[in-house]
Amino acid sequence: MIKNKIVLLSRRNFLKYTAFFAAETALATGLYAGTRKSIRCPNFIFILVDDLGWADLGCYGSDLHETPNIDKLARQGMRFTDAYAAAPVCSPTRASIMTGKCPARLHMTVWYESSANPPQNRKLIPPVTQGNMPHEQMTIAEVLKDAGCFTAHVGKWHLGDARHYPQTQGFDVNIGGTLWGAPATFFYPYSGSQRYGGEFRYVPHLEFGAEGEYLTDRLTDEALGVMDRVKDKPFFLNLCYHTVHTPIEGKPELVEYYKKKLKPGMHHQNYEYAAMVHSLDENVGRVLDRIDKLGIADNTIVVFFSDNGGYVNEFNRKAVTNNYPLRSGKGSLYEGGIREPLIIRWPGVTQPGSVCSEPVSSIDFYPTFLDITSLAGDSKHNSDMDGISLVPLLKNPGARLKREILYWHYPHYYPTTTPVGAIRQGKWKLLEYFEDNHIELYNLENDIGEQKNLAETMLEKAEELRKRLSEWRKAVNAQMPIKKS
Repeated sequence: MIKNKIVLLSRRNFLKYTAFFAAETALATGLYAGTRKSIRCPNFIFILVDDLGWADLGCYGSDLHETPNIDKLARQGMRFTDAYAAAPVCSPTRASIMTGKCPARLHMTVWYESSANPPQNRKLIPPVTQGNMPHEQMTIAEVLKDAGCFTAHVGKWHLGDARHYPQTQGFDVNIGGTLWGAPATFFYPYSGSQRYGGEFRYVPHLEFGAEGEYLTDRLTDEALGVMDRVKDKPFFLNLCYHTVHTPIEGKPELVEYYKKKLKPGMHHQNYEYAAMVHSLDENVGRVLDRIDKLGIADNTIVVFFSDNGGYVNEFNRKAVTNNYPLRSGKGSLYEGGIREPLIIRWPGVTQPGSVCSEPVSSIDFYPTFLDITSLAGDSKHNSDMDGISLVPLLKNPGARLKREILYWHYPHYYPTTTPVGAIRQGKWKLLEYFEDNHIELYNLENDIGEQKNLAETMLEKAEELRKRLSEWRKAVNAQMPIKKS
């Protein structure tokens, strides 16, 4: 009996240490690969949040959520008021960050799981799109890795199947990234089949946790471990939290705290969601503290961003968030679906507490990183890159970019929208809906909530923008929905 117990324990330990050794070997191998060349460039920590709304942070006006660490980051760096995701849903925006290109050009305009199976029971049939980020595209991770940076992805990936995971797209290490867009649960072991049509989901490489462990905390643990190991070399850490995406699950003690704090008249009313935002903020604070502890703060650029607007639909019969004063939310091309919180801290360059109101987009991160590092990148890839460098703004928040217009293309359905395209030129924004071809024109300068449609009273401006939007779609070969036969 005793002998059998010893054998059993040995097997368990063998499995445990084999898994640990495999993870350590992958990290060491990547670390070695990342030292093949030597460059002098800053570290990049890109913190990407899932479904965080523009108004969900204290520094952006939240009336319920408490985000002292992120607010502090804004005081230390530059906060953008008019930053946009290139798409109103996750996968396309993530692809735009990795490639510097518009989702319409990539033919990646909807999330992975829906790319190949558009609904057939609507007035328009959306196009079949690219679910896997093509290997032909040179990712920013590949550019930085080739230049000698250690590259690590931690958290949500959602840019393709196993053949297109981060390891195949320029990352030395991938911890947790899969084809899925959301976990079954935010509590260990982060797996189950209770949601998403009975499909069993899991988050890999997060074994040996403990009951009650929280996913946002664990992903930060993994990210800190990467930083500890590579602190003496230039690195790019792509830290992509699953929070604050559904399922809406906060830590019980935080849920109770915000439930007691809630007051009538607040725009934010979901205390469970508030608890998730709170945990996000705590973990951003942990990352910032570790940067200081490792003594790399002066050489580390931190970017904080969200992949699309806040989710305004219901989860467990309760609206998830409110993007007030913006209209609508995730899925929509109204401001609530695409305008995002963006904070960038570049020590010695960004002025502490500065605010920039120039319109910028997720397509701009790639060329910005190239500019910061003075790397040329791949000329073929760069030839049709849509983004431009934000360095002039980071040096001077009052500067203006050499770009007149931003475009969006979402030929799909979502609870907040029918297929639609949009264009912003200065203060003017036009939306064109494909089901009936109607247009809406708004002056964002005095109508940020997009309440007064000026399309009929400013016909010339509306037609000018509509024409430009149409010409842009042709230029990037945008896929269009078709009428149901």
